[in-house]
Amino acid sequence: MTSISELRIRLYADGADKAQILDLYSLSWISGFTTNPTLMRKAGVTDYEGFAKEILSAITDRPVSFEVFADDLSEMERQARKIASWGDNVYVKIPITNTRREPSLQLIRRLTRDGAKLNVTAITTLEQVDCAVKALAGGAPSTISVFAGRIADTGIDPVPVMAAAIELLKPHPQVELIWASPRELLNIFQADAIGCHIITATTDILKKLHLIGKDLNDYSLETVKMFHGDAQASGFTL
Repeated sequence: MTSISELRIRLYADGADKAQILDLYSLSWISGFTTNPTLMRKAGVTDYEGFAKEILSAITDRPVSFEVFADDLSEMERQARKIASWGDNVYVKIPITNTRREPSLQLIRRLTRDGAKLNVTAITTLEQVDCAVKALAGGAPSTISVFAGRIADTGIDPVPVMAAAIELLKPHPQVELIWASPRELLNIFQADAIGCHIITATTDILKKLHLIGKDLNDYSLETVKMFHGDAQASGFTL
């Protein structure tokens, strides 16, 4: 594969830097956007609703996911309904459990049947995928975010897990799978190969897309030149 246009998977930009988000919005191959409270905190966001509405005033034609941040399930529901009201392109991120391991499945079921578009998040197991799919069945268009990068961080190959998740979603065409938390550019191609619908990627990963199809001999030479230049700049002697 030598071009982004050859990818079947849709690329969503993951982040909370407003300027970067709007820059990426100018790229036709960015199909949507996701964020979360951790990314927003790192970006210095202090006004959650204000930030979200600024983004949504600029982006009206692609999905944008915003996450609830309550831990109590009833408050989570109130926040979810408010966030969902901000736009037809809004997907509300609901974690699969709260911090007390209390499942959010009943909440997910109510929200999706009331027409809220959801992004069920923080999923790492096939059991969680199965439960989420069943809760979303028959509801509004939704996504399930499986944190493949975190699965890989534990030493487990996420590809078979993601492929099995795709199979669980097949009877429910209104539910799509997101390969979340990728760690490297290769993950985009792994996700594409198994038929995953969407992959999120931070700016650091998206910046590497120009390397697709690069001649590896040229890349080797560039690496040698980098090492040599840094050695010279450091003034090393032996």
